[in-house]
Amino acid sequence: MMLRVSEIFASIQGETSYVGLPFAFVRLTGCNLRCRYCDTTYAYDDGEEFPLGEVVSRVAFFQIPRVTVTGGEPLLQEETPALVSALLDLGHTVLVETNGTVALSRLDPRAVKIMDVKCPGSGEAEKTDWENFARLSPRDEVKFVVSSEEDYRFAREVIRKYGKAHPFTALLSPAFGLLPPEKLAGWMVGDALDARFQLQLHKLVWGPDRRGV
Repeated sequence: MMLRVSEIFASIQGETSYVGLPFAFVRLTGCNLRCRYCDTTYAYDDGEEFPLGEVVSRVAFFQIPRVTVTGGEPLLQEETPALVSALLDLGHTVLVETNGTVALSRLDPRAVKIMDVKCPGSGEAEKTDWENFARLSPRDEVKFVVSSEEDYRFAREVIRKYGKAHPFTALLSPAFGLLPPEKLAGWMVGDALDARFQLQLHKLVWGPDRRGV
């Protein structure tokens, strides 16, 4: 059972409600989207084949109890759910970062799903699988990268439409270099939006272009 891996590293979690905690990261190769502001374009094709057991061993080396499986889009690889289950079986807390276009039903229910819903400014908003909201649990999180006021209005309506029937933690991030953070924060406060404002902490610590963090 093989996985194509872009990188495996340890860092501080830069986003989600787990922000600031040490995590091991497994970034898998491949993505079905081409968002205008993508900051991990190297994960589209760059990577190396590893057996599933080798990936688990490399994660265990860090001795960190929390793991993020990300991409690209990790759920494009058939073996990803097995990797997630193997890490969970070892006692890890496992976050799976997905772009919301692939069905979440194959994921181990013990995993924490972090679903990135694409706003219009991404150029990929029409590809979201809206049925994924019914596959979320209250401990899962939905992220929106906001690059304009149009994006913000889109995110606000999605939160209001889906949040009552399927409760989740909503996360809003300003697109790095495209939207001043104070604008997004102001809109959220003005609307008393039931969502968490976040910045990409790893970019503030290590800079916007450094890999492996």
